Amino acid sequence: MGEDPASQVYVRNKKLACEYIGINSFEYLLPESTTQKELIELIEKLNNDDTVSGILCQLPVPEHINEEAVINAIDPKKDVDAFHPVNVGRIMTGNYDFVPCTPAGVMELINESGIDVSGKECVVVGRSNIVGKPMSMLLLHKNGTVTICHSKTQNLAEKTRNADILVAAVGIANFIKGDMIKPGAVVIDVGINRIAPKVLVGDVEFESAKDVAAAITPVPGGVGPMTVAMLMKNTLKAAEINKTK
Repeated sequence: MGEDPASQVYVRNKKLACEYIGINSFEYLLPESTTQKELIELIEKLNNDDTVSGILCQLPVPEHINEEAVINAIDPKKDVDAFHPVNVGRIMTGNYDFVPCTPAGVMELINESGIDVSGKECVVVGRSNIVGKPMSMLLLHKNGTVTICHSKTQNLAEKTRNADILVAAVGIANFIKGDMIKPGAVVIDVGINRIAPKVLVGDVEFESAKDVAAAITPVPGGVGPMTVAMLMKNTLKAAEINKTK
């Protein structure tokens, strides 16, 4: 909904990924004046459409729309963003079909890199419903010892310097400095912050961190592409669950 530039970029990338792997995608570009009732009616129509496997509403929505009501309206079996309370609850118990795409992408990077989470000190900086909380649960399910840090955490650097695996998802450019990282740690930078018209940086100050960390993801080009890939994976899983055409 509306004309948010970042949302337009994200939607374009998702459409290109769908086209690349052969998933039919349908974009409903709604004006900012669309009412919540009209939006939810569209979601209900898609819930009942057997040719649609997955539904996502690109966030953020305009201020007059209740984001929670929109997420709750999506059929949990078609909730490929994994934001519906049913799917959130299933992530907590470890019995889930879908995982939010960014944390899922982080876990895929860790697994493909041959990094064993079990028994490791894992620190997640950020507690959002989209990244921080589910990220912590996924690391916990892999037997990591997880600490969640946030804006009210005292002595943050002490916590981050204890991390064997550090996930930065705080949304502040260059927030994590090299001296806040344990030598030899694995650093996953979820942040993407625009500091100039054509300059994107993460939550980790890459130059000071790269010589301390054993492995570190770049921004852009690290977690971002994985997020889109995991959306495709969730959509495929939804198609299998819903047996759509």
